[in-house]
Amino acid sequence: MGRSRRTLPEELLLLALDPATGTTAQPQSLDLGLAGAQLVELALAGRIAPDGDRIAVVAPRPTGDPTLDCALELLRRRGAPVRAVNWIGGPRLGLRQTYLSHLERCGMVHAVAGQMCGVLPTTRYQATDTEISREIRARLDSAIRTGVPPDPRTAALAALAHAVGLGKHLYPGNEGRSSRSRLRDLIRHDPMGGLVAHAVMDVQNGVAAQPRRSPAPAGRPAPAGPTRPAPEPARGVPMQPRRGSMARVVAH
Repeated sequence: MGRSRRTLPEELLLLALDPATGTTAQPQSLDLGLAGAQLVELALAGRIAPDGDRIAVVAPRPTGDPTLDCALELLRRRGAPVRAVNWIGGPRLGLRQTYLSHLERCGMVHAVAGQMCGVLPTTRYQATDTEISREIRARLDSAIRTGVPPDPRTAALAALAHAVGLGKHLYPGNEGRSSRSRLRDLIRHDPMGGLVAHAVMDVQNGVAAQPRRSPAPAGRPAPAGPTRPAPEPARGVPMQPRRGSMARVVAH
């Protein structure tokens, strides 16, 4: 995969970055969105494909992107297709920071050190090339304004932006209501983007990670069972640290 093209996680992160404050909008859901964006990027590269509501590896060869290849290898190790909601719901420590650091190395953002409450060190990120962010935003605006079906990459970006709640960040207020609605409607233009976006929203809403049961035949009670099993964490991924550690804080 050539590095001349920005990956979907990078574009999603640049969309979420506030140029005025150097913080990211919707930081908690954005973490889920970045994990989902990796899946879409791998699908666009022909490495994985949807299998119902699961993700199957179809070509395990590396893409050349270290972060994507790490995700691809973890998927390969599963051996069997994994439910998208389980994969996205699994903790991925430092994924957002990984992409912020990558954007900094590429010269698209620069880090600004600061302090939170005068004690904890923080880092904010300012865009150095706003033209890139404007180009990404223009693709969404064009798809919303013209109503012309967008390319799969733009459709997936729109689906993820809606899923993580960036609509109000990109199109605020009452005047942005119709744009937010059209942003949501773009989710139908890319099957993989739609699958991942719905999985992101399901994780946020606490929807059960198990397939829905078929309706029980008339007169026969539905089988009993847990209704909200927790999404299983991704194997090979470190768990989140306990709260209270005095680590450097990345400003959200």
